[in-house]
Amino acid sequence: MTTDVQQQHQQPPVNEHNIRMDMMKRSVKVIDAEVESGNTEYKRQLSKPTASRLRSLATQMSYRLDEGHGRCTYHVGVEDDGCHSLLGYRSVSESARLVECIARSLNAVVLERLMIQREVKIGKDGKAKLCPDRKAILVASEPPVLGAKGGRTTVVELDEGEDGEDCKEEKMSEDTASRPKKDRSLDTTDMALTRCELTIQRVETHLIDASPLSLMQLVAGVMPGTTTDRKNAFGRTRAESSLSDGVADSAEATTIDQQVPADKPVIPGKENASSPDSYSVSETLSKNNIRIAVVGNVDAGKSTLIGSLTTSTLDDGRGRCRTSIMKHRHEIESGRTSTATTHLLGFRHTGETISGKDKLRNPGRRRSEDEIARESYRVATLIDLAGHEKYLKTTIHGVSSGMADYGLILVNSRHPPTHMTQHHLNLCCSFGIPVIVVFTKVDGCPEHAIKNSKQEVFKMLRAPDIGKRPFAVRNEADVTTCMGKLHSLAPVLETSCVSGQGMDLLRKMLFSLPKRRRHENKVNRNFEFLVEDIFNVPGVGAVVSGFVNAGELEVGSGCHVYVGPTDDGTFLKTVAKSAHIARINTSHVTSGQSACLALSLGKDLRKKLRRGMVVLQKDPACTREFDAEICVLKGEGTTIRKSYQAYVHILNVRQSAYARHIELVDGIEGSRIPLGHGRHSCDEEGLVLRPGSRAKVRFEFAKRPEYIRPGMRMLFRDGRVRGVGIITNTLEVQPVA
Repeated sequence: MTTDVQQQHQQPPVNEHNIRMDMMKRSVKVIDAEVESGNTEYKRQLSKPTASRLRSLATQMSYRLDEGHGRCTYHVGVEDDGCHSLLGYRSVSESARLVECIARSLNAVVLERLMIQREVKIGKDGKAKLCPDRKAILVASEPPVLGAKGGRTTVVELDEGEDGEDCKEEKMSEDTASRPKKDRSLDTTDMALTRCELTIQRVETHLIDASPLSLMQLVAGVMPGTTTDRKNAFGRTRAESSLSDGVADSAEATTIDQQVPADKPVIPGKENASSPDSYSVSETLSKNNIRIAVVGNVDAGKSTLIGSLTTSTLDDGRGRCRTSIMKHRHEIESGRTSTATTHLLGFRHTGETISGKDKLRNPGRRRSEDEIARESYRVATLIDLAGHEKYLKTTIHGVSSGMADYGLILVNSRHPPTHMTQHHLNLCCSFGIPVIVVFTKVDGCPEHAIKNSKQEVFKMLRAPDIGKRPFAVRNEADVTTCMGKLHSLAPVLETSCVSGQGMDLLRKMLFSLPKRRRHENKVNRNFEFLVEDIFNVPGVGAVVSGFVNAGELEVGSGCHVYVGPTDDGTFLKTVAKSAHIARINTSHVTSGQSACLALSLGKDLRKKLRRGMVVLQKDPACTREFDAEICVLKGEGTTIRKSYQAYVHILNVRQSAYARHIELVDGIEGSRIPLGHGRHSCDEEGLVLRPGSRAKVRFEFAKRPEYIRPGMRMLFRDGRVRGVGIITNTLEVQPVA
């Protein structure tokens, strides 16, 4: 853990003083020994590290930052056991510079750089001893190399020890009291035994450098915003690159829900503090986050398109792009997506996409979600859904609970649309989601094939159940034309992930889409978190991931919430300890964000957690029966009568339900279902609903009570989608036990 000095081939030339210090036993303990966990790291010396060593050190620093929730401390010139390394100023200063370069590559800054001297002295016998005089120790605060508010070194005065004893040197007589004061300036030679303490803070709210340099460039001495090396421009750029990044005053500046301070210093690439790219990560992931459901037949190339968009690379025609985003091994082997996954596509304020691969620092590494979120002004969350009929229920649940603003309907241009394409169109329109049709694999496609496919798709779009007018998008002007008219138009694009045809136009379309769901309008409502998945993280405990549907929450030891309902209808009272958004630690979550919450639950209570639950802060209640206005979709013949059983999807809730009572809706006026009247009939068992019918039905959950509210949109199916509706009332509300 200590140093690169152990690697002999990397040792720099040292003078006789350093050789003598290396031979001396390092036994003077100045601080406590290092612990494996936590946010504190000890380094003896860093000297000419290789590229692989730098990557290892960057990974280690990232771990320390995570342990300290964005802040860590590095002690340079100190052994793992806390003993002084007995190194000179120049060696320690160069090692501290390398540590700062590693921090900058992780979008972190050095808040404080303390140089400590005169702590250890060499006695006449040649042995190192700890200085007994606390006041004699020199602690100097130096400006960081890659960003300083000034260019001056200031001396920090130390307080007296608790015992208040004066050292022998302080017991001066009257004649010695008039002597000149001892020099308190920092000794920058290798004769001065020095250690350094660095306080490092990760910046969560924005990207520090508009054009980040690679770690090797930083280590080589190239300064951010310049192209000259450190030897020629060090004195000039050190002051010009003055940079506090809004973190010098308080650690709260890195809390992602805070606004960028108005007095934040000018950053290269961010000259205007009110420019569009000064949004915080929280705003980017809520107000500027467009959620897009990607659906289509099994051979349409959904995963390939998402992989090509997020990595900014072209496919090789053999599944390279889809392999980069698939989750399970069987998906990679078969090429079929079986689960609903989300992927972030980031945009800068100019519309330029942020590549999913870090081409500057490590071309082979894929960027994490937090890195993309920090750099983005706008984010498109692409929801990859299954296309095979075998996984239709997974796709229905993904559309129902995904809170999608828009839907991408992918069609293989080489084959006519299938019945699954019709199902996906009906599914999106049933939830009121505007659709964009994308024809894929147009490279090398015969003209008659794509013409035939377009005719079939246009026929589907113009059908009364869909009611959309196809609009061909051929240039950026067409993109501007269809914006604001997506409730009646269905834009049609042609793309190829192999040749790149139409990909730039598709990116322009995704960037231009306006936010449709205004979740920020629900901030004043009670907190409501929809649980989508459950994890058991070692050292953390139960973690639930999902979507904040309403309200806001400040997590912490005093944040009491209710999670449920359980199988018996009760809610579990617990504490929301911490929260993450796009893998970024935060203390505040608000409506419209996908987040993870760490809950304080025992081992037995964790077993009661399941998907489909909610996390509430007030008024926990659930119900087993509810009323809904439904409309039976036209299509394959089906009849609905009393005791009809169907699988119901209500946001993240999915469960079998029985129809206990059916009542016709009188007239079209007053109904909130935007579908027409249909046919119905009566038999000896009561009212019978057929395709196109509309009625008010009382449903009862078959297994357990659920948390639902009036106004939620529902969908029911028995194999395939049979109808949609809106909940109008809930009955038999059970209070928390």
